Amino acid sequence: QVQLVESGGGLVQPGGSLTRSCAASGFFVSIYTMRWYRQAPWKQSELVAAITGGGTINYSDSVKGRLTISRDNPKNTVYLQMNSLRPDDTAVYYCKGSRTTTFKEYEFWGQGTQVTVSS
Repeated sequence: QVQLVESGGGLVQPGGSLTRSCAASGFFVSIYTMRWYRQAPWKQSELVAAITGGGTINYSDSVKGRLTISRDNPKNTVYLQMNSLRPDDTAVYYCKGSRTTTFKEYEFWGQGTQVTVSS
């Protein structure tokens, strides 16, 4: 069964840190592009970080220098280390795995987890 299971959300004070995990089963994160999105109330979904199968990493300007995406291939898990959190980082965070071959496109989503930054 293919699925992405997320964990590590919750409530944190401004300036604090959280680590989000996204554990995959049924496919290998090492050959997929793995992305983290977030959606805040009344805002459009925002892509915040991505890591390709080849290891290329990109971040949105809004999180660069504060959030770090990483991948543990033996654990088949992708992480999002979140530091120096601000209230405007409050959102539901989702991970997504995607891959395109000649004849098929694959896309899998995690269930999403709330991250709230508040004092």
